Amino acid sequence: MAPDAEGSETELSLPDDGAPVGPAPEAAVRGQRVLDLLDRAIDVQSVLVRKNIARARQRNPEATPAEVIRNLERMYVSALAGTGAAVGGAAAAPGVGTGIALALSAGEVLSSLELSALFALSIAEVHGVPIDEVERRRTIVMGIMLGGSGSATITKVAERTGQHWGRQVVAKVPAETLRQINKILGKHFITKYGTKQGIIVLGRAAPFGIGAVIGGGANAALAAMAVRAGRRAFGPPPSTWP
Repeated sequence: MAPDAEGSETELSLPDDGAPVGPAPEAAVRGQRVLDLLDRAIDVQSVLVRKNIARARQRNPEATPAEVIRNLERMYVSALAGTGAAVGGAAAAPGVGTGIALALSAGEVLSSLELSALFALSIAEVHGVPIDEVERRRTIVMGIMLGGSGSATITKVAERTGQHWGRQVVAKVPAETLRQINKILGKHFITKYGTKQGIIVLGRAAPFGIGAVIGGGANAALAAMAVRAGRRAFGPPPSTWP
C-alpha cells in the first residue's frame, strides 16, 4: 500500500521483480470475477451431479447411459434457454429500469454457469470420468463451455493426440498438467465467455420483449455448442453403467 496525496492508501500491483507499477488493471479484476463465478458454480453443482443423473433416469430407471445422456442434453438446453427468455422478458416489462434489468441479467449469468457446470460434470460422471478433484472439474467444465478452442488447448498442452479429450486427458494426466491447462483455459474463458455474456446481458435489457428473444436464443445457442462439445469430449456413451 502507498499513501496518496490525501493520505489514503492506493492498491499497487507488483510485477515479478517486485517493483510497484500502479493500480491493477480493471480488466484483470473483471476477469478474475468471471473465474470466481465459475469456481462458485462448479463448487455448488458438484454435489448435485448424481441427483441430476437420477432425475434424467426418473421416467425409466432401466435407461441406458446413451438414453440418459440424451435426457441430460434435453434438460440442459431447455433449462438454459428458459432462464434466458424469462430474464429477458422480465427485464423488458413496463416500469423496469435499466439498472434492475441489468441486475436481473447479472444474476442469470451465475445461473447459466451453474447449469453448464452441472451438465458437463453429469456427462463426465455417466462416462465414468473421475470428477473428484477440483482441477479435473475445472478442465471438464471450461473445456466443454469453450467448445473447439477448449479441446484444442487441452490436447496441445497435455501433448496428447487422438479423439475424446475427456477420456484421454482429464481422466489420465497428472493434476500439475491440468493446472497448466486450466491457466490457459481460464484466459480463453474470460475472453470468450465473459465478453459473450456481456453482450447477452445488455441484449436482455432491450425493450418491447426483444430481450426475451435475445436471451432465450443466445442461451439456446450456448447450450447447443456445449452439447456438441460434450459429445466430442467423451465420444460414444458406454454400453453399461460404470
